Amino acid sequence: MTGEISSTAALWWAVAASGIYHGINPGMGWPMAVSAALMESRAGALYRALLALAAGHMLAMVVVLLPFSLMVTLVEWQRELRIGAACLVIGLGLYLLINRRHPRFLARVPPSRLALWSFLAAMAHGAGLMLVPIYLGICATIDQSAGHSAAAALMATDTTRALMVALLHTLAMAVAGGALAMGVYYWLGLTFLKKSWFNLDVVWALSLIIVGGIALLIPH
Repeated sequence: MTGEISSTAALWWAVAASGIYHGINPGMGWPMAVSAALMESRAGALYRALLALAAGHMLAMVVVLLPFSLMVTLVEWQRELRIGAACLVIGLGLYLLINRRHPRFLARVPPSRLALWSFLAAMAHGAGLMLVPIYLGICATIDQSAGHSAAAALMATDTTRALMVALLHTLAMAVAGGALAMGVYYWLGLTFLKKSWFNLDVVWALSLIIVGGIALLIPH
């Protein structure tokens, strides 16, 4: 029992850690929030932009996780779902590692639609997909025997859990990205951003492969 609780806690920490990681990554948009605030010369623009980025990111997490929350109800297929999700994550990581070019369609989204841009960027980079093995791991620590739970109740529980995972992840992402954006806007300035730009594309791709690999190695 204690082992299951510690495993569940570790997975929830992984949800928050992935959110912090996504928030720090410039590819998830916090430099665009700084740019919007500098162009309008108003701090309010920074917070509106960060809110829009968080909303788009949250929507992407929900769109990816909810279908899996419904499939988890098929308890007898849970092992296959976890293996399939892990393989998808590894496959996307390998693809991003080989193909370093950013999706061109993101450049066509106007800066005024940051929520849409954030949603599309999260989907294109597999931000939501990274959470799937973690989410399925959380579900696996709960007794989901068909003899103990009705299908409707199980579905409601899994859907609620998926929303909680998406919310915690997005809050961590918003806090981490927001802290960087505010630091650059209020203290460091745009010159620092230009000189200190960091690219996490390779790290991002490798992290997907690692998360998928861990999901495959964990006993099912």
